[in-house]
Amino acid sequence: MRFTIFGLTISSSWGNGHATLWRGLCKALAALGHSVTFYERDVPYYADTRDLDSLAKGELKLYRAWETIAAQARDDIENSDVAIVTSYCPDALHASDSILSQSRALRVFYDLDTPVTLAHLDADSEVPYIGPSGLSGFDLVLSYSGGHSLQLFKSRLGARRAAPLYGHVDPDLHRPSPPMPQFAADLSYLGTYAKDRQQTLEALFIEPAGCQPDRRFLIGGAQYPNDFPWTSNIYFVRHLPPAAHPAFFCSSRLTLNVTRKPMAESGWCPSGRLFEAAACGAPVVSDAWDGIDTFFAPGQDIIVARNTRDILAALELSDAELTAMARRARERTLAQHSSSVRARELVALVEQSPQRSDPLTMEA
Repeated sequence: MRFTIFGLTISSSWGNGHATLWRGLCKALAALGHSVTFYERDVPYYADTRDLDSLAKGELKLYRAWETIAAQARDDIENSDVAIVTSYCPDALHASDSILSQSRALRVFYDLDTPVTLAHLDADSEVPYIGPSGLSGFDLVLSYSGGHSLQLFKSRLGARRAAPLYGHVDPDLHRPSPPMPQFAADLSYLGTYAKDRQQTLEALFIEPAGCQPDRRFLIGGAQYPNDFPWTSNIYFVRHLPPAAHPAFFCSSRLTLNVTRKPMAESGWCPSGRLFEAAACGAPVVSDAWDGIDTFFAPGQDIIVARNTRDILAALELSDAELTAMARRARERTLAQHSSSVRARELVALVEQSPQRSDPLTMEA
């Protein structure tokens, strides 16, 4: 099949979780014999941090303004089997209009930010990437979150068919790696700074660091403010490209996953970092949220922490206990949460989805 995708970014992994997911998914789709054309608006903050220039067995189309590629985009959609527009695509409304106004390609909306979308609806605020007619014109709506979110897409946005397409990891990129001295730590955390994660990060990372000054704690990420509550035993490395993630994860005794607050409140919404760390064979401790046991077995594959005491207890586990847990988590990740698994799930959802024959418009 031929896929045409309109997304936030695949070319830059800076400050977003979309790029890594799309890279793994597009690579896996290509391995299955499918082709992908990915449209991305060429904005300065991603151009300055671009770490991918082309797609293997696919095409990356960067553009400055929608008007310059509108006709070409329509042609690509009409020559595709599947056309997808995603949340936070800067030209989502234009792309949706082009997708909905044709009848050849299966019309798909993929919300990679489901909790944020639903929070907009709860606040009665406009969702910038969804038009006034909601999602009723799409043949298939995919959600990064499962659980009750799927019903909300139907009841509040008019989705006719909604299904989860969870996060995933490319095990060719995220795999066990030799530790590096500069990333050595008792507990590490990799993630872009987010205000809504800060309370959990303080309980599961900063307070444990204060309680155990002889241990080494390490944060990797971007956009951390000057007033972040650093302590003398918390070290920092700036944004790391995906290629450096395995060494980061594998250099600490234990690595922490902290889920964005809307994702944790929604439940059934695992972060990409969770799968990445597990695929690298790193022992993982995660914050708690509904549905986490759908993806990993708490206490067997990963540790689930609800407070500072849980982190301190996890740090007291033996190396043998942590190694055995990490091995089980990696095995489960490769079997259930790889990009190849998700690509096959996507293809199955597409093949099972009935298609509306009449073209629609955003104003319909």
